[in-house]
Amino acid sequence: MNKNTIALLTAAFCAASLAGCGKGRPDPDLQDAAVESAPVELTVWGSEEDEALLSQIIRDFTAAHQGEAKLRITFAPQGESQCKDVLLAGPKDGADVFTFADDQISALAAAGVLEPVPEPEAIQSAGLPSAVEAASVDGVLYAWPLTADNGYFLYYNKDYFTQSDVQTLDRILEIAAAQDRTFCMDWSSAWYVYAFFGNTGMEVGLSADGITNYCTWNSQEGAIRGADVAQAMLDIAESPGFESRTDTEFLEGVKDGSVIAGVSGVWNAVALQEEWGDALGASKLPAYTCGGRPIQMASFSGCKLIGVNAYSEHGDWAAKLAEYITSEQNQKLRFELRGQGPANKNAAASREVQDAPAIAALLAQSEYSSPQRVGGNFWEPVTVFAQNMAAGNPDGTDLQNQLDKMVEGVTAR
Repeated sequence: MNKNTIALLTAAFCAASLAGCGKGRPDPDLQDAAVESAPVELTVWGSEEDEALLSQIIRDFTAAHQGEAKLRITFAPQGESQCKDVLLAGPKDGADVFTFADDQISALAAAGVLEPVPEPEAIQSAGLPSAVEAASVDGVLYAWPLTADNGYFLYYNKDYFTQSDVQTLDRILEIAAAQDRTFCMDWSSAWYVYAFFGNTGMEVGLSADGITNYCTWNSQEGAIRGADVAQAMLDIAESPGFESRTDTEFLEGVKDGSVIAGVSGVWNAVALQEEWGDALGASKLPAYTCGGRPIQMASFSGCKLIGVNAYSEHGDWAAKLAEYITSEQNQKLRFELRGQGPANKNAAASREVQDAPAIAALLAQSEYSSPQRVGGNFWEPVTVFAQNMAAGNPDGTDLQNQLDKMVEGVTAR
């Protein structure tokens, strides 16, 4: 340490002490100099696969703010799906900035690890509505939207379907049956079954206790009733153009030529491109006929978010970094390097993103999607109900009774 630095720190210390080096008020200029000499140390958590990308973004951020502070930013790998559990076990020991899955946001906010984002208006206006909703709790923004690509949509083979054909499930099933091939969707997964109930006015979600669910999928009132949805699913299942298949079985059917359309997500884009080549088509989900009217199929959506630890010693700088990581240019960079769908409106509207069929389809479906906010009791009862619909309700059990039993299971305490 040279003499000038020693003198500066000594002067700052004496000026700040009322009992030590002299009387009077501290000199703000000396205080500022002392503060500026201290490094701003931040830790960033992200997936191991994101290390190269986030390291590049961190370098760019540090260079952009050179001279404002001595930034020392360290990346550490941390799985996004386990981020909540690690943080809740010791929030003060957690990263200043971290990537996490959106279904963890309620627990992190309730525990005080996340605080409302300051001046959220610009972030809310720049983000896709579904991503902003995913980053919010009770309408309050608690994180920065990063990606909006965990959802499902329609893949189809353009050798069999036009863009007009895939707007309705009735037409898709008609063409598939005529070609002695199938459209498939996984009814053994409650995640996909939400598609039939999501835009009907009936509801499902997490209760205020953060554990149990509320559910009105057995409603006997309104323009569309639960029994209408159940009957529509039976009608679909009866079509020779339909099969309930898992994701693995969907790809097997594409490879052997028996499947020409199906519901899945971006994780299958590369495999489908290899099989269908230029014939690969992707679109928002179709409308299906329910209660004598077309209902646009809904979807659960999932996003990655960037959070700032409320216990960070440098919260202001952590927030600046979070904003930078999720900026339009860095979401475009993320798409280029990682193929992940942007949560930023302008980035999502870029030609590069729109030219990626799967991402473009997912973004189109985002208008009809909702963040997954359900407790653990949701999954099994819905799966049991849907699998019986896929089998054609072989025992002829009353549909309302099945719906009531399903809802009882979903809402169990």
